Amino acid sequence: MSQDTDQQRKDRLFWDRTAEKYASDPIADEAAYQRKLEITRRYFTPESEVLEFGCGTGSTAILHAPFVRHIQATDLSGEMLRIGRERAAEAKVENITFEQAGFDDIEAAPESYDAVLGLSILHLLEDRDAAIARVHELVRPGGVFVSSTACLGDKMWFFSLIAPIGRLFGLLPTVRVFTAKQLARSLRQAGFEIEEEWRPEKSIAVFIVARKPAA
Repeated sequence: MSQDTDQQRKDRLFWDRTAEKYASDPIADEAAYQRKLEITRRYFTPESEVLEFGCGTGSTAILHAPFVRHIQATDLSGEMLRIGRERAAEAKVENITFEQAGFDDIEAAPESYDAVLGLSILHLLEDRDAAIARVHELVRPGGVFVSSTACLGDKMWFFSLIAPIGRLFGLLPTVRVFTAKQLARSLRQAGFEIEEEWRPEKSIAVFIVARKPAA
């Protein structure tokens, strides 16, 4: 991993500190989570090469692993990845490669992946437009970008006032506030076509499957 920026260092330390609690927290909406897994797998084949950035403790990657050839799972937090590796070993899953890397540090050639997963991560990045453009570069023509994103601007706009204070004192990581419409616009501007968009009832997270058109 390349040398952290000051904010990357703060974010990494925040997620390292919270890794154990994050790993033990139950899924808030199990039915919605299972539906997201099922929808995502429609876009996999046994030959799929997949990247999941911001993979956290690897739980989703481990569940998807039997349906694809390989998953490259990256995260900024070493503690998150330690738990992920332990869980993969316990599950006897061997086709996941865990790598500590911020999104900007991921080294991969253009069009390396059939699918890229960015789950609960786009709102935690400094620049979603730059990240989405990079994902578009990494996805093969005809491939997909699957995301689930907290669009705080729709229901929690006031968070834009709270987040900078929490970030200043190390109580919160980087958090960006935007709406689902702004996210969809960013995806389309990058060249993706949105195939599925779903927000579970009462959720702030929007689940999107966006396809890179075939050449």
